[in-house]
Amino acid sequence: MSEPTSSHPDDRPMVRLDDFLKREGLVGTGGEAKVLIQSGAVMLNGEVDTRRRKQLHDGDVVTFEGEDYVVDIQSLGDPPM
Repeated sequence: MSEPTSSHPDDRPMVRLDDFLKREGLVGTGGEAKVLIQSGAVMLNGEVDTRRRKQLHDGDVVTFEGEDYVVDIQSLGDPPM
């Protein structure tokens, strides 16, 4: 039996979409991130994605309020407490 293949290996660094918005300073709270994501105000790689816990990887592009933000995990601010 062959091993399943994936384009996103489990060992790659990741950040959740709601955390990305907070760590980039685009929203003040997780609740605000949740509302914006679920309302369709955030795009991921050119498509609306309403999953707030969607895992992002380096190179993904988040679009919010007409601005593009390229995910670079190492350059993000401190994780939310």
